[in-house]
Amino acid sequence: MTRPLSVALAGLGTVGSGVLSLLRDNADVVRARAGRPVVVTAVSARTRTRERSAALAGLRWFDDPLALAADPAVDVVVEVIGGSEGIARELVEAALGHGKPVVTANKALIAVHGAALAAAAERQHAQLAFEAAVAGGIPVIKALREGLAGNRIARVAGILNGTCNYILTAMREERREFADVLAEAQRLGYAEADPTVDIEGVDAAHKLAILAALAFGRPVAFSDVHIEGIRRVSQLDIAFAGELGYRIKLLGIAERADGGISARVHPAMVPAAAPLARVDGVTNAVVAEGDFVGRVVLEGAGAGAGPTASAIVADLIDLARGRLTPVWGAAADALTPLPAVPILAHDGCYYLRLMVVDRPGVIADVTAVLRDLGVSLESMLQRGRAPGEAVPVVMVTHETREEAMRAALARIAALEAVLEEPVLIRIELA
Repeated sequence: MTRPLSVALAGLGTVGSGVLSLLRDNADVVRARAGRPVVVTAVSARTRTRERSAALAGLRWFDDPLALAADPAVDVVVEVIGGSEGIARELVEAALGHGKPVVTANKALIAVHGAALAAAAERQHAQLAFEAAVAGGIPVIKALREGLAGNRIARVAGILNGTCNYILTAMREERREFADVLAEAQRLGYAEADPTVDIEGVDAAHKLAILAALAFGRPVAFSDVHIEGIRRVSQLDIAFAGELGYRIKLLGIAERADGGISARVHPAMVPAAAPLARVDGVTNAVVAEGDFVGRVVLEGAGAGAGPTASAIVADLIDLARGRLTPVWGAAADALTPLPAVPILAHDGCYYLRLMVVDRPGVIADVTAVLRDLGVSLESMLQRGRAPGEAVPVVMVTHETREEAMRAALARIAALEAVLEEPVLIRIELA
């Protein structure tokens, strides 16, 4: 087939412009791999007059993006508007309703509404592709859904947010505090003016929900993900982590546990020699563990115009070639609704940092609480003496149940000599 694949592009920001540029600059490569030309013929965006990096001459403009879904001249709709609700959701639903395939980079939409959208795609015999929704240019969706399809996946873990990874890297390398590095990240464009979705872990949780569904053959369930961000990680914790042989990373982890699936996003102490510990800056990385393949590590650019456009065009090439894959790797009726394992059932080792008044009996009071709740200590650090003043105390536990640690934390925080809310960071082998 030599007829071009006609693409409608909704959203002309950084990613949309990147898609236009890639399809034009690499038209010969795309044509060879797709078996026919892949061309954007129609576009829609909020503002027609805005100056853009990619020329729009010769393209049909639609003020109403929903009209793209009904246009008979459009073969596939690419949605790069963003957001789990509003016009992005309406467009994807409309396109699938018309039986048109959809390619999207919208992780929030797929994480929150992916089950319903997949069902709609299945009913209409339309494709829904979202390689660009997780880890930018890293082909992690294809790896889990296709490359590792013959494996039972035990665990998938990763650094899924470049903003947080940049901040934690700069805090470690430059010995700066969180607020200072965040402000710099905003100036450099690595963080949004409102960085809440990134630094509170929500963006990483959207991506983890998608990976967990693919890895374990279960319906996508964003609400099952436990979420913590990096706002409370301090330079003091970064320094103690280094002294203990760890680096702090914001990780997304999904694994089989106690008959269900544990899915959690939180800061973690990772051994300095582990693959994920060495992933710095805005780079993303994902580690998957399969029963036959063993451990697979994927690393690369997790965001930006080029990497995200690369993933979108990979999906377009699949569509041009007629390569059809179920949205979640299997038909909806073949997915297993495995139960969510709550964070309180997590077993692991913990880093606990306290700020206490330096006086006799304080450590005995803290260790008595841990003893009473069955928490065993592996090591403890206390630097310097300042009688009557605040000093940091760091404790590392042996493996214990999260429920016990939470109970201990509440009691320790109530001690008179404890001056600040304790900091608790899970230790992960990654």
